Amino acid sequence: AINPTLELSLTAVYTVLYSFLFVFVYLQLWLILHYGHKRFSYQSVFLFLCLLWAALRTTLFSFYFKNVVQANQLQPLAYWLLYCCPVCLQFFTLCLLNLYFTQVMFKAKAKYSPELTKYKLPLRLFFLSLSVFFLVANLTCALLVQGALMRSESPSDGGIRHAVLARVLINDSLFVLCAVSLAVCIFKIAKMSSANVYLESKGTSVCQATAIGAVVILLYTSRACYNLVVVSLFPADRPSPFNYSWYSVSDQADVQEVSGQTYIVFGVILFFWELLPTSLVVVFFRVQRPNQNLAPGGMINSHSFSSRAYFFDNPRRYDSDDDLSRNS
Repeated sequence: AINPTLELSLTAVYTVLYSFLFVFVYLQLWLILHYGHKRFSYQSVFLFLCLLWAALRTTLFSFYFKNVVQANQLQPLAYWLLYCCPVCLQFFTLCLLNLYFTQVMFKAKAKYSPELTKYKLPLRLFFLSLSVFFLVANLTCALLVQGALMRSESPSDGGIRHAVLARVLINDSLFVLCAVSLAVCIFKIAKMSSANVYLESKGTSVCQATAIGAVVILLYTSRACYNLVVVSLFPADRPSPFNYSWYSVSDQADVQEVSGQTYIVFGVILFFWELLPTSLVVVFFRVQRPNQNLAPGGMINSHSFSSRAYFFDNPRRYDSDDDLSRNS
């Protein structure tokens, strides 16, 4: 057991961090309205998902101030919302990033390969299907596990373990698939001058975009691979270096209560594998002033790229399917 004061201090730190991210994302959504940007866009949807994610994580850690027992004895649906839904939201944001960068890549090639535009709808349907499949698998397995526990079944019971194994195999394999897809997109975009202009006009660079993408991909992939390894090689009923008195996997607090040293590990895991990558992407795609693109000092000349000298922030960027290659 750990000192109650230390546990309370960690709870305060976790809650403040997630609350700060919530407030920051909320301000970004407000700036979209303030600057007159398009309300329904890739940027606004992405920020809204991050806002919901931060709200759920803040609510979860706020339980640990005075309601630790209640936090570990939630009803199945409430358990899923606080412990599992944030993982689904992270996958949705990863699919959204994949969808946006893939479309940018296709449109940048449209000048030489106009037939690529026909893949726009199938691409959206593909990532939508992945998101729905991820959500259904996560929700079904979580409810099966919690239902079994409410019937007082043992955590080492075959049914519970098989449900956890199925969720990890499905969900984390999809995380790896989308991370690899995002890596390929970023690599190809980095070599396209017609796509690079949007990164430069946002006040960033290809190197910065590549660095952020690489960190996000590394964190998501390492988490998924870790989960796949420990759930396959280290059963919950057998001690192992990876076992924290719950089901070892890092995406959900499966089966047993989260307290003491387990609580510390759970918080650290969420910080490095959830809060860090989400914060990096939110800051990178933050809303900026529409008139930021100036010519002096090496800045991008807005006259050269007309009204499309934006990346995420152009108010008219998502109103049409204008060929990005017109700027090349």
